[in-house]
Amino acid sequence: MNSYTVGNINVHLLGHSSVMIVLPKKTIYIDPYIIPDNSPKADLILVTHKHFDHCAPDKITQVSDKNTIILAQKGCAQTIKTKMTEIEVGKTIDIDNIKITAVPAYNIAKPFHPKGTGVGYIIKIDNIKIYHAGDTDRIPEMHNLKNIDIAFLPVGGTYTMDIYDARDATSDFLPKVVIPMHYGTIEGTEADIKEFQCLVAEKSPIVKVKVL
Repeated sequence: MNSYTVGNINVHLLGHSSVMIVLPKKTIYIDPYIIPDNSPKADLILVTHKHFDHCAPDKITQVSDKNTIILAQKGCAQTIKTKMTEIEVGKTIDIDNIKITAVPAYNIAKPFHPKGTGVGYIIKIDNIKIYHAGDTDRIPEMHNLKNIDIAFLPVGGTYTMDIYDARDATSDFLPKVVIPMHYGTIEGTEADIKEFQCLVAEKSPIVKVKVL
């Protein structure tokens, strides 16, 4: 399984938008939809919105135990059907010195993700900030992102940004590393990742693109 490491934090893109963050004493999943067999149990699960490829109750159950904490946007409650804590845009929750902030995620000119129905997350662990954009277009609020170390950005087009909008979003807030996601798994999410790497290198050469 490919991963990217910064400090004592290992991040894995499991496929689609499913991300696993492994710390020395905790495991965090974001949108667990693609989950390899024998994956470790989650201490914390973050869900961005209610669509089946992000809020997948059977997969959430697969990586959960009685101690797992689930944070999700309120629209997920009926789907998950288990104990969860609702989070909304602008809210920060501190769990054992891990700060999770919900940020906007929505489509501007597409009908799939209206504003207010989903979130992205900024996870701050020690001095490292990880941004998972959720299902979103390039939105004005991205200009407000500061000091992002690792950014997971959707690039598949159709339902989210394509590689060109993701290139421009990258230049809006200049993360240290950008990891493309939400491509090549379901219909309508095809993307040329090598072209994306070239686009970012041309427009924002200080940003490293890491393909996992």
